[in-house]
Amino acid sequence: MNIPVVNGKTPNGLEILIEQYRDDAGKLSCSNAFKIASKLKLKPIEVGEKAKALGVRITACDLGQFGKQPMGVFRHEVLKDLEQVCDSERRVYCGAARELAKKSNLKTVRTAIRRGDMDVLYCELGCFTAKKRTRLYVKTKTWIENQDKTRLFGKGKTELLELIAEYGSIEKASEILGMSVLRAWEHIAELRKNLDDALVEEGAGQISLTPVAQEFIANYHTLQDEIEDFANTRFKELFLKPRNKREFG
Repeated sequence: MNIPVVNGKTPNGLEILIEQYRDDAGKLSCSNAFKIASKLKLKPIEVGEKAKALGVRITACDLGQFGKQPMGVFRHEVLKDLEQVCDSERRVYCGAARELAKKSNLKTVRTAIRRGDMDVLYCELGCFTAKKRTRLYVKTKTWIENQDKTRLFGKGKTELLELIAEYGSIEKASEILGMSVLRAWEHIAELRKNLDDALVEEGAGQISLTPVAQEFIANYHTLQDEIEDFANTRFKELFLKPRNKREFG
């Protein structure tokens, strides 16, 4: 790679790495920005400020605040950890969220942030601070019905199955959701009848989900996420584009 000389000056190591890690669109991902900071033993904000000075846009926030990032498996334990460090408005500092990710991974943390309707403050790269303007979102609720209008699959039953998978226990899942074990089994029986699958299997003292149950959970979240992404994109087009004419909050 040929490093250009500008005004008689050769770019320093930070500038060189930013250039090397840029993608085909000329942007620097959040993940790569942190890699650069680690390589050069710099604070992330130093990388963020240099990228800004070079006119390089940072994209694909590891915590899901901007750019497209895939969601992972939702873990209630991760959400509980985040709730321990968030404020009364369910906002968590970027640094605190990234520190918690060391116990699991960033994909799981950003999934918990999204599923838990949480917000992130003070990006360590300097991409955003506290939101001065009220952030508005469109929230949707999606469920699947049969021809008799019986609600078969939605957020509640998804959470039940996810908790069973996480803890290997219907009793623990029921306790967390505040429902009786009998009611939890009734939900499962209803699903079994309509989906023609056992959904949960017992073995070695624990209960696990069948591949069909895991597939339904993944597909439900994909559907819900895509619906919310479309709804929020359309909402911004209809209500938030003319900001010089209208302000919310």
